[in-house]
Amino acid sequence: MKKPLIILTGPTAVGKTKMSISLAKAVGGEIISADSMQVYRQMDIGSAKIRPEEMDGVRHYLIDVLEPDEEFHVVRFQEMARAAMSEIYGRNKLPILAGGTGFYIQAVLYDIDFTENGGDTAYRKELEMLAKEKGAQFLHDMLLQADPRSAEEIHAHNSKRVIRALEYFHQTGERISEHNKRQREKKSPFRFAYFVLNDERQHLYERIDRRVDQMMEEGLVEEVARLKSRGFTRDMVSMQGLGYKEILDYLDGNCSLEEAVRVIKRDTRHFAKRQITWFKRERDVIWLDKAEAHYDEEVLLKQMLDELKRKQIIL
Repeated sequence: MKKPLIILTGPTAVGKTKMSISLAKAVGGEIISADSMQVYRQMDIGSAKIRPEEMDGVRHYLIDVLEPDEEFHVVRFQEMARAAMSEIYGRNKLPILAGGTGFYIQAVLYDIDFTENGGDTAYRKELEMLAKEKGAQFLHDMLLQADPRSAEEIHAHNSKRVIRALEYFHQTGERISEHNKRQREKKSPFRFAYFVLNDERQHLYERIDRRVDQMMEEGLVEEVARLKSRGFTRDMVSMQGLGYKEILDYLDGNCSLEEAVRVIKRDTRHFAKRQITWFKRERDVIWLDKAEAHYDEEVLLKQMLDELKRKQIIL
């Protein structure tokens, strides 16, 4: 019998955090954060990190476990998520993978193999130098030529993944998007339900704008200034996060605060759009439409519970 796994995801600012708590309490679940930023300590406001009082007694994993200068990538996430799941199963609880990083979710759900092909350090160094000299967009344009599908899925700012895709193509002559497609076609080792919470585009964009305004009120500038004063720099993966790099630009005198906020809102909307596109491509997803449910969380929760019973994940 395959082990059970629940996934609750969706675009940024859609309301996953609150919904995941209600779900966990209803099914005896514990939450593993599938978020690339909430894993970092000291990065609370810009990552919209769940506060201890919001957890309402539900145990959470992969939140506040790394320092901002530590490496965090999909392979490390896979390892940490597997360890957390093992602990949760050991307590006869249900693991709920909740968060918006679709790539991370896919890696766990289909047990994707990211085994390196030995790695070509010289070529990687060459690409890293190109990124420094000519900027991230230059590398992204190279990827667009080599592997258009990957270029569409990987943001230009995510230099690490762009370099990995170019390196894979250089080493194997195969596009990494084709390799990933094969991996995605694997059967999941879990008995799972994959929920995607969504909202009308305009409503979601308004929520994003409000959330950014709230982050500013809560002290995002002060948070980034503290990180900067502690020696955390823009070349760290953590400081490339949405909200952090834009405020760094403001603190470094490259733009006004008003411009930084405008860019955060715009890029977060673009990010939400890319997330929705990603989830639309995924197999076996169950869409939860907030507007159709008249924004009633009880209705959405019932939809999930009915589906979990149908899939025999809960009794």
